[in-house]
Amino acid sequence: MSGLFAVDPQSVVDSDTARPLADQLRPRSLDQVIGQSHLLGPSGTLRRMIASGRLGSLILWGPPGTGKTTVARLLASQISYNFEQISAVFSGVADLKKIFEKARFERMSGHKTLLFIDEIHRFNRAQQDGFLPVMEDGTVVLVGATTENPSFELNAALLSRSQMLRFESLSAEDLENLVGRAEALTGATLPLEPEARQTLLALAGGDGRALLGLVDEVLASTKQGRTLDAAGLLSVVQRRAPIYDKAQGGHYNLISALHKTIRGSDPDAALYYFAHMLDAGEDPLFLARRLIRMAVEDIGLADPQALLQAVAARDAFQMLGSPEGELALAQTVIYLALAPKSNAVYTAFKAASAVAKSTGSPMPPTIILNAPTKLMKGSGYGDGYVYDHDTPEGFSGQQYFPEAIGRQKFYEPVKRGAERDYRKRLDYFERLREAKDDKER
Repeated sequence: MSGLFAVDPQSVVDSDTARPLADQLRPRSLDQVIGQSHLLGPSGTLRRMIASGRLGSLILWGPPGTGKTTVARLLASQISYNFEQISAVFSGVADLKKIFEKARFERMSGHKTLLFIDEIHRFNRAQQDGFLPVMEDGTVVLVGATTENPSFELNAALLSRSQMLRFESLSAEDLENLVGRAEALTGATLPLEPEARQTLLALAGGDGRALLGLVDEVLASTKQGRTLDAAGLLSVVQRRAPIYDKAQGGHYNLISALHKTIRGSDPDAALYYFAHMLDAGEDPLFLARRLIRMAVEDIGLADPQALLQAVAARDAFQMLGSPEGELALAQTVIYLALAPKSNAVYTAFKAASAVAKSTGSPMPPTIILNAPTKLMKGSGYGDGYVYDHDTPEGFSGQQYFPEAIGRQKFYEPVKRGAERDYRKRLDYFERLREAKDDKER
């Protein structure tokens, strides 16, 4: 359960100091929540809903420790709805039926119910469909929380009846504010050097609840009078496993980030995401395959060596294994990020594929058809074909497209890298083709 972001610790301090900091700092109002200003700020989506006095069903999507549960509870309190909470991990159909019956009874008494479902993506498709009638008839206002991409995990019918709100990881400033609240609550300054304090924030990974857990560990484990440097901090808290679900959002988000940073020619950012994925346990051969794809999609013939580098790195990794082979992949990450970029091959192939699919199977010109039999030769197969090597320029300029389609142009090289030379070659062949056509006319 989230509840981490009280702005004024004195307003929420409980005398039971044995409780975890995350629980002691639980906000009592939306104004005390740190983070999610795009939702809770003066012009935020949730503020507008509250001002209207009407709350619709919501899907709260975001990483752990960003306040989804806390905000749901405070929303119910703010607009005087009864609050019911279940977890999809531990609850089933019987639990839901009891809540629905209770909500129907409360509605008859003029009371509305907000049903908060944590980890809503854990319910299967049939169970998710079971929410639809009670959402439509107003029995409950459903607020579901999920760390997974709703587009992948939730039924379209459920999504169409809800508004999806994205919760963001807490920023470094948010986390620093949270540490300050914890220090004010405990009356103790964290015994950390400035660099170690920044390391602590980085270890939290934007997760406020995790940060307060780390603060608890530091305060409990550090001897009085000792100040920890970064290495000392890591020794005390060990290390926190990265938040990364290879089957869902983390996997797709990070590979997308790696691809876009390579495309954007930023080797440092690309190395960061590459290292982060390895650290989280990603299969290096998956990364090798993606690097090969990047080499042909975003670089292509602007640097023909890019594909060779990517394939060689994969082979090197297969020979060396982890961790030695990871350096070959890292080298390729840098090479691809610094290579000249072109998607001309990618674009040309897409365009050619679209035309090929739309034109069926037209017959190629007879001049380029083989004539292995007398019948085919008698039918004109191969008649008029000019062997390009027999021409002075090594270029005949013949029409190779089917007559039904006519000549098409798909490949447009960019003016970067090796494709500048390919542009010159294309222009040269085009001039020869035009000269041949003029001569024949």
